[in-house]
Amino acid sequence: MLTIVLIDDDPISTFVTEKLISKNVKEPCQFFKYQSAKRALEEITDINPNYLFLDLNMPEMTGWDFLDNFHPENNQAQIYILSSSVDERDINKASQYQIVKDYLSKPLIKKYIQTIFN
Repeated sequence: MLTIVLIDDDPISTFVTEKLISKNVKEPCQFFKYQSAKRALEEITDINPNYLFLDLNMPEMTGWDFLDNFHPENNQAQIYILSSSVDERDINKASQYQIVKDYLSKPLIKKYIQTIFN
């Protein structure tokens, strides 16, 4: 079973992402959804996800703060930034994090899912 963490303060975006993944990935998936990056960071090591989708612009703790504080010792999660920002500076900054696989624009589309999960 695939374990997937969605970190986004927008519940509609999270709902759409979860439904799209569930519909297009053949393997069974277990989702952990967080509206708070801070709370996700506290629980992430217990979850040990295969995939993590991270929004950037959130209150309290941003996606950047999460990445700066996330130290995956044994975690092999594939991390994807899923953001509505198309700012070139954000895309360039994301590429500076070795743990970030890719920068994707919201909403997640079927083509991205096929690339990620195949």
